[in-house]
Amino acid sequence: MWTLAGQGWWRGRALAAWVTEAARKGLLWPHLAPARGTAAESRAPDRCYSSADRKEKIDMSCFPVENTRNFSIIAHVDHGKSTLADRLLELTGAIDKTKNNKQVLDKLQVERERGITVKAQTASLFYNYEGKQYLLNLIDTPGHVDFSYEVSRSLSACQGVLLVVDANEGIQAQTVANFFLAFEAQLSIIPVINKIDLKNADPERVEKQIEKVFDIPGDECIKISAKLGTNVESVLDAVIKRIPFPKAHCRNPLRALVFDSTFDQYRGVIANVALFDGVVSKGDKIVSAHTQKTYEVNEVGVLNPNEQPTHKLYAGQVGYLIAGMKDVTEAQIGDTLYLHKQPVEPLPGFKSAKPMVFAGMYPVDQSEYNNLKSAIEKLTLNDSSVVVHRDSSLALGAGWRLGFLGLLHMEVFNQRLEQEYNASVILTTPTVPYKAVLSSAKLIKEYREKEITIINPAQFPDKSKVTEYLEPVVLGTIITPDEYTGKIMMLCQARRAVQKNMMYIDQNRVMLKYLFPLNEIVVDFYDSLKSLSSGYARDKAYSVGKAICERLKDSLPRQLFEIAIQAALGSKIIARETVKAYRKNVLAKCYGGDITRKMKLLKRQAEGKKKLRKVGNVEVPKDAFIKVLKTQSDK
Repeated sequence: MWTLAGQGWWRGRALAAWVTEAARKGLLWPHLAPARGTAAESRAPDRCYSSADRKEKIDMSCFPVENTRNFSIIAHVDHGKSTLADRLLELTGAIDKTKNNKQVLDKLQVERERGITVKAQTASLFYNYEGKQYLLNLIDTPGHVDFSYEVSRSLSACQGVLLVVDANEGIQAQTVANFFLAFEAQLSIIPVINKIDLKNADPERVEKQIEKVFDIPGDECIKISAKLGTNVESVLDAVIKRIPFPKAHCRNPLRALVFDSTFDQYRGVIANVALFDGVVSKGDKIVSAHTQKTYEVNEVGVLNPNEQPTHKLYAGQVGYLIAGMKDVTEAQIGDTLYLHKQPVEPLPGFKSAKPMVFAGMYPVDQSEYNNLKSAIEKLTLNDSSVVVHRDSSLALGAGWRLGFLGLLHMEVFNQRLEQEYNASVILTTPTVPYKAVLSSAKLIKEYREKEITIINPAQFPDKSKVTEYLEPVVLGTIITPDEYTGKIMMLCQARRAVQKNMMYIDQNRVMLKYLFPLNEIVVDFYDSLKSLSSGYARDKAYSVGKAICERLKDSLPRQLFEIAIQAALGSKIIARETVKAYRKNVLAKCYGGDITRKMKLLKRQAEGKKKLRKVGNVEVPKDAFIKVLKTQSDK
């Protein structure tokens, strides 16, 4: 599917002219009959190619800054971002119009399997509007909160966004979060109400929600059906009219922001860059502001949506750059690239991602440690929001402690390791970081600070040496039909949440804001919210400890002596299970006789087991450890 994308571009001028004329007459795609935005006229003009058959590089000097627009598509999960991106690619001739165009920019296997976008993708579109040729750089972004770091990085390369809202569902939680990301970045926001073709769609109600929650006039909303292609042309027109062109200058020295990157085993690091100033071309020597290393540019180009080499990239444009970076540590997201001997003030870059969930990751076989290390380094180059610390476990050996933005982020990272690098790993139960204010002078001297952050439960200091423990909290937004408000409020209270705000966004929908302890929502809160269940008590220590003891009891092999399994909270034992010992029938050889003989044999056996319990060792198999780490038992 990828290799065929855009083939209709390369068949010569005669075919292109026929397509243009046919489209004008409405013979092709009648709903696109106005010639202004048809695929045939929306390619780069002939003069921008170095040969008539258009197989050569595009001359990007044909697109001055005034004719360039950089924008992202942002929305809640499943509101139609990727479908809209598909239609925009078709309208501008970047891909052929076929029924198979679904999630064209979602190139990862995990994205297609789960039906969600987890990685922002870029595409440069050529569009003819009112006789002028425009370069539209589109970035399709994820919708799930766990990938909000992808959204914030993408917005740094844009001057505007399309805020897509489902005409049936209306404004949802991540719609609000993404809006404020764009608002804080001072970007132009174009609201797009999608799925107006649905039976229960109510675009007028959603229009009023947008006006009330975001203070955007209702007449600025564009109503479309991305699935059917209805009114999608007006979205491109609005991008040109309402999103400003980049404030960039070709005459200034080069300043390029690295906002994303991938690793190719043959070509090295492929950096996605946004040029804020200057020009870059093949053969230029560039310097990384982060490492101060010098590289020679091997290739520059744009994504259309596949890689399309160009002669140069100019200020205001977005594209890719390959410069022989062979080590994954050399490509830093947020780095500034500039020409050799023309140093510039580095761009601000990005705030470091703040991990919310930590989990241990270990190779199934320690002989695979180096291969897994290489895979993690390459994948973190593509997903810089993951934080990596080296770690070790007595049971699992050498590994890492990884920090993620959420549980789905952790699952996707693990799935990508398996699919893209064929890595088999053991992933421990997710935990959240805690802070401890130390009271012990010895510990303060050891840690060199009074307040420490704990990401590994095994390193939790004893409460006798701590003044207080601190846990992370998050401000959560829940949007729900008003008939569920009571049950949801009970669920939030059971999770130790504190209500901060409650607002009706229309006659039937309520927006609740709560301050949650992160540990209470990180694993199963979303599932509980969907089922509207509030069956958990506030103190879960006993039930969790009991469950772990039961799983360990079922997993440990029996010994010749009794094994006690205990769960402790500090010095207090809160749960216990016992693995019964193997017992030899020492009375088998006794065929009657005096009872004292039998009692003597049983007493000797008991003394032997008591002595064995003192000196015996219990070896915990790796598979037993893995079973205990599962969040639910297999029963």
